Amino acid sequence: MAETTSRTDFVRFSLEQGVLRFGQFKVKSGRVSPYFFNAGLFNSGASVGRLAGFYAEALIKSGIEFDMLFGPAYKGIPLATATAVALAAHPATADRHIPFAFNRKEAKDHGEGGVLVGAPLQGRVVIIDDVITAGTSVRESVQIIRQAGAEPAAVRIALDRMERAGTDDALSSHSAVQDVARSYGIPVVSIASLSDIMELMEGDAQFGEHREAVAQYRDKYGVSQDT
Repeated sequence: MAETTSRTDFVRFSLEQGVLRFGQFKVKSGRVSPYFFNAGLFNSGASVGRLAGFYAEALIKSGIEFDMLFGPAYKGIPLATATAVALAAHPATADRHIPFAFNRKEAKDHGEGGVLVGAPLQGRVVIIDDVITAGTSVRESVQIIRQAGAEPAAVRIALDRMERAGTDDALSSHSAVQDVARSYGIPVVSIASLSDIMELMEGDAQFGEHREAVAQYRDKYGVSQDT
């Protein structure tokens, strides 16, 4: 498996794939962000394979004990699938059988029916997703996992924007990631974060024209605690 141990390596990989870009982007919150991260652009076998390696490596390094993976529809489905494959190839977990499951947006009314596909939800389940914006997919995932009698063990995401929610005159004290961790009492662990993006920018002259804009955005909307 390719070497995927550094958080800044992941930032560089995201830049190479065009997943992370700098400029001016209007995001879902209505803010104009100096950077944009779109995990949907990991859209080839090679890029998703390497992305899965980052997920697997970061999950193992976290020390979180888990029995299986769950991918929320839709983006979480290929992420959980590919991460299970990467874990099967990783020396630390190659001797383990790590199943995965995912949900449908709408219940199937024929065949096996229901909203779940894959292995039965049981034991300690790690939710694999790309980012957390409003926490909706995590909330739905936690509900599904608990209803099945399993235990949500953690949420694993690609990037933590470390960004507070709310309007400019009424910003929340916590980020969406921190709110999810507090609400459900489970860790949310990212492969990389805004801190890692800033670290890369500070050490690489090619990002000089964007560094100040990202720093100002972080100062205005950011939280200090990393995941």
